[in-house]
Amino acid sequence: MEYQIGQVVYSKSGHDQGDVQMICAIEGEYLLLADGRRRKLEKPKRKKKKHVQPTFYVEKDVAAKLQTGEYLLDADIKKALKKYQQVRDV
Repeated sequence: MEYQIGQVVYSKSGHDQGDVQMICAIEGEYLLLADGRRRKLEKPKRKKKKHVQPTFYVEKDVAAKLQTGEYLLDADIKKALKKYQQVRDV
C-alpha cells in the first residue's frame, strides 16, 4: 500500500504500540508521525514503514495544510484523529 501525508496509521511496535498517529511527512522508507499529544508537529516520531499498520482514512484538510506548509496546530491533528476514531466506531 502506498502511504500518503495525512493518512492515519497504527503503530505496530515500540513503546507507542497500538497508538493512532498521522503521517506528517515521508522520507524514503521512514514516516514522520505525530499524534498532537505525546508526539507534536515540532518533533514527530520517525518510524519505518514496516512498523506501522495503515488505514484507508486520509484527512484531506490536514493533508493539504501539511503539503503546502500552511500553519497547522497540534490541536488540528488531535481533532482529525478524534474524528477518525468516531467514524471507526460507527
